[in-house]
Amino acid sequence: MQAARPAHANEDHPVVPKQRVGVLIANLGTPDNYDYWSMRRYLGEFLSDRRVIDYSPWLWQPLLQLIILTKRPFTSGAAYKSIWNEEQGESPLMTITKAQTAKIKTAMKERYGDDVMVDFCMRYGNPSTKSKVEAMTKAGCSKILFFPLYPHYAGATSATACDAFFAALGKEKWQPIARVVPPYFDRPDYIEALAQSIERAYAAAEKRPDILICSYHGVPIRYLMEGDPYHCQCQKTTRLLKERLGWKDTEIMTTFQSKFGPEEWLQPYTVEEVARQAEAGNKNIAVCAPAFSADCIETLEEINEEIKESFEEAGGEHFTYIPCLNDDDMHIKALSNTIEENLKGWLD
Repeated sequence: MQAARPAHANEDHPVVPKQRVGVLIANLGTPDNYDYWSMRRYLGEFLSDRRVIDYSPWLWQPLLQLIILTKRPFTSGAAYKSIWNEEQGESPLMTITKAQTAKIKTAMKERYGDDVMVDFCMRYGNPSTKSKVEAMTKAGCSKILFFPLYPHYAGATSATACDAFFAALGKEKWQPIARVVPPYFDRPDYIEALAQSIERAYAAAEKRPDILICSYHGVPIRYLMEGDPYHCQCQKTTRLLKERLGWKDTEIMTTFQSKFGPEEWLQPYTVEEVARQAEAGNKNIAVCAPAFSADCIETLEEINEEIKESFEEAGGEHFTYIPCLNDDDMHIKALSNTIEENLKGWLD
């Protein structure tokens, strides 16, 4: 975009870039590599977030720094190594987020020309939210639409992403006007994209799965009791998906994965439920992860390795993991439609 001095300004006046709108997509984050120190930096930032772990820092930080961050980088690093995109030198989440951003950028350019700048950031790791807000401001974005790429709202995902975004805005001399895209868990185009991905997977299966497990990332039950709407939004997505597919209640269910720490989390736990399904005679199951916009460590390693192993050890025979929507064209269309609706009044 061209930059120029304001009309009638002195020659020593700084140049001002042409004004436009920024669309900043945000995802959870990824370590820079799977070595010990890269993992420690990433886990230290993630697990120090009070939105994620809200225990008193006086109790939590000594445990985190002295015990967890001494041991966990080794196990987490091994898990990341098993799924790492060695060709690109990055995690699958980074690869997929780049692809999603490129397609959304193309869609926005076709719709708005050069009036919209599209980029992405990560809540933890790189590229940081702060660095991308700075870049957009310098590029002339006087308005920024912030899009946490989580279909469902949770304090530990959407809210902390917004915390980082607004903190970054607070550092800017000329602060852009801001909007935040709301959760899109019940949008018809998102449900349609999910349904079509499941229909394709079922059509390709040698035998129709006995049940579809919709596995969502878990949170402590306490968060639900304190007012977090995440649990209810997950349940609604499964219900809407069931209705769109025209299935019976016995053909689909909601579970929660990734339990961490001593508290009771949302249940049923995916890792236990898949074993129960196998023991009950459902030897052929499919698992999808509607809460994740892109495949990552929780889907590629936890679901497709750990949870699959739990199912097979209990007597399960056929385990089908249905990938996240990633950069599927229907998904990109749903995300682009969401962005366009939230840009109304700024560009239309």
